[in-house]
Amino acid sequence: MASNLPPPSSNNNRMLSPAEQLVLDICDPNLRENAVHELSKEITSVYRLLSPPTMTSDQSNRVCNALALLQCVASHPETRMLFLNAQMPLYLYAFLNTSSRSKPFEYLRLTSLGVIGALVKVDDPEVIKFLLKTEIVPLCLRTMENGSELSKTVATFIVQKVLLDELGLEYMCIRADRFYALGRVLGNMVNSLAAGSSPRLLKHIIRCYLRLTDHNKACEALRNGLPDLLRDPSFSSCLYDDPSARQWLQQLLHNIRVGGSSPLGFDQMRL
Repeated sequence: MASNLPPPSSNNNRMLSPAEQLVLDICDPNLRENAVHELSKEITSVYRLLSPPTMTSDQSNRVCNALALLQCVASHPETRMLFLNAQMPLYLYAFLNTSSRSKPFEYLRLTSLGVIGALVKVDDPEVIKFLLKTEIVPLCLRTMENGSELSKTVATFIVQKVLLDELGLEYMCIRADRFYALGRVLGNMVNSLAAGSSPRLLKHIIRCYLRLTDHNKACEALRNGLPDLLRDPSFSSCLYDDPSARQWLQQLLHNIRVGGSSPLGFDQMRL
């Protein structure tokens, strides 16, 4: 099958920048491995600046440019599994584990989430298995609590895609502590959106809750655990222009009304 990657340019009229050369090298199967290695060196070079947080905007931008190239590798069907087999997502986890809210760190966090988001978009069970094995969910929950609105949105989307996979749903519901952690973070986000709604973020939150109702005991727990703000018309105006989100919310409320027989809260759940 022919590659969809762009062919190397034959334009020799000017000197290529290092980043441009790496793009061309990634397109060449013979040079791809070394190109990814060089990108990983660029990424790890700033680890020493994470704690204490001393990274500058220029340093953050340079790493984010390298991450953007990795996102291309993660997105492409011919290189996605090679990307996973090389354990490349692990290089990003240090950036997701930071707590600084300064712009250089937030930009780096968001770009790292973009790479993971590119992986989960394809609905590949092997991708979900890898991410679960490497504990991506706690890192996403951390961002959902402390990140910017955009970072929270991407992190919640990743958790949503994990839940939509059967293995991911089982992973989140097999242990009460995991389910409680997810429920606490989702509930806190719902409450925080009451002051100023973000339709896109709210939509991903609702989809996560709806997917949880596909698990019998999780559905029972949500009968008492679902935030009251999702039961009343608080977000009607926020969802006014999004019929699919409104439908998901209606289905969520229906499922928790009819889906369980013993009302258990998140903190009472035992699986």
